[in-house]
Amino acid sequence: MLYICVPAYDEAPTVGLLLWRIRKVFEEYPRDYEIVVVDDGSTDATREILAGYAEVLPLTVVAQSERKGYGAALDTLARTVSARTRYPRRDAMIVLQADFTDQPEHLPELIKRFEGGADIVVAEQKTAPADAPTAVRRLRRVAPWLLRPFVSVEGVADPLGTFRLYRISVLRDAIKAAGDAALVTTNGWSANVEMLLKTARHARRVEAVALPGRYGLRPRESRVRAWADAVDLYRFGWAARALRTPVEHTAPT
Repeated sequence: MLYICVPAYDEAPTVGLLLWRIRKVFEEYPRDYEIVVVDDGSTDATREILAGYAEVLPLTVVAQSERKGYGAALDTLARTVSARTRYPRRDAMIVLQADFTDQPEHLPELIKRFEGGADIVVAEQKTAPADAPTAVRRLRRVAPWLLRPFVSVEGVADPLGTFRLYRISVLRDAIKAAGDAALVTTNGWSANVEMLLKTARHARRVEAVALPGRYGLRPRESRVRAWADAVDLYRFGWAARALRTPVEHTAPT
């Protein structure tokens, strides 16, 4: 089973079409799949739209009454699918965004590597696409300098991206290691880095694949704040030195 996991906050203009695009992918590339969406306290019509799609798609919606943030949504998704799976070694969680930044049509690229034995597959963007907002381009330029002294996963050049696949047995090991604490304690891009570091230490094999993101399709403004997010990344990197671990990895293709 592939659990396609989507954190969503006020994504009414895009979330419905995203779900339909996911369905189309699996019509052309048949695999058992389920979509799991965390509605992070949306204040627009996101919840109503999701309710309509739940009648025609293999969709589970985890509705939160108030916004808890992106990192908490990742934590909830990881725990939800870890509890649901019957075959943690054979099943995977794939995280992608609800705003069209991550393209569902790229799902087969991650799945093929998982079926080839990878425990984690990271979609990389080494540079910001031309249609990326100014704040994203600025943060992409400075983030490697902020993180390089503290954060390292061998073979992964871009630890910031949102589009990822995790074998669920690896998620379970990371959740167990976290104990009573949350698996993801940070927000924004720092949450993506934290998730990667905490799961990579339990993975036998991590692969990276170059897949460009798309920003021009998104109707809303970016929620990235270059200066504030850069400070958060630096603080997280300094605190995360103990999470660095060597793992067998494969470079992007």
